Amino acid sequence: MAGHEIPEPADRKQVADPTAIPDEAVEDARHSCDPAFQHGVVVGFDGSMSSERALAYAIGMAYRSGSGLIIVHVANRLPTTVWAGCEPPVFVDVPDHRTEVLGFELACAEHLSEVPWILVERGGDICHELEEVGHEYEADAIVVGSTHGLAGRIFGSVAGRLARRAERPVVVIP
Repeated sequence: MAGHEIPEPADRKQVADPTAIPDEAVEDARHSCDPAFQHGVVVGFDGSMSSERALAYAIGMAYRSGSGLIIVHVANRLPTTVWAGCEPPVFVDVPDHRTEVLGFELACAEHLSEVPWILVERGGDICHELEEVGHEYEADAIVVGSTHGLAGRIFGSVAGRLARRAERPVVVIP
């Protein structure tokens, strides 16, 4: 109704300045996410065979629990120490257009039609970013594929590092 105001109750006490934004609200606004995917399943995906298997398992988990699927692609970050030999290690972001390609491939995938899903792109350390997305969406679990190869032996596998530091269940798919 235009021009009509509902008066405040006389016994209501104002305990804070309504124009002030509490620190918690600022933090929540910074890390807001789609509520439809709260308590969903986070899966790390890079298009590799192990991440394909992890995605298939995560789809089943999300379908059985009636929740959404949060597919996370972490863009590459390479240490400049590999090239420059300097200390301490400095990381540079490498342009990664793979997320767009993965998003298109996922949009065309029939096996994803069973569950609601979103694709989230991040840059940085894979373990940190997967756990951060899990925290933001209050995920019930994080699903990752196992790491095979030289990089996993040198730097430690993503699955192993994530399992040690995560605050939620981590499912590792071989």
